[in-house]
Amino acid sequence: MTATGETLAEAARALIGCPFRLHGRDPATGLDCVGLVSAVLQANGARPAPPSGYALRNLDIAQWLPSARESGLVLSIGPIRAGDVLLIALGHYQHHLAIAADPLCVVHAHAGLRRVVLQPRDPAWQIDVKWRHETQTEG
Repeated sequence: MTATGETLAEAARALIGCPFRLHGRDPATGLDCVGLVSAVLQANGARPAPPSGYALRNLDIAQWLPSARESGLVLSIGPIRAGDVLLIALGHYQHHLAIAADPLCVVHAHAGLRRVVLQPRDPAWQIDVKWRHETQTEG
């Protein structure tokens, strides 16, 4: 299956309202940010390889970064487009994944609101890495 940015973004939008659960991988029982990305990739025919053993705050995330490549994600340059997976530094030792719904909004598993939400991308967020799915085409 060849995914477009829009098909990935639509799969993310379909999960809005799912409950939040740390290490959650099932939309019915709850997703965290890793689970959200995994569910979106799986919905588009990929075989994600999500990491495990992380906390809400982590001193170092280097050990989990290879999971992105194992899940079929490749580094992306240029402006943010629908379907991009963003690794965001929210604060001290707090890293978070979100999926771009479009260049200005993201879908993400919000721990504070306890659900998956769509919201404008906060300009204060530092985007550390941006990935696209390797089969993703322009969309």
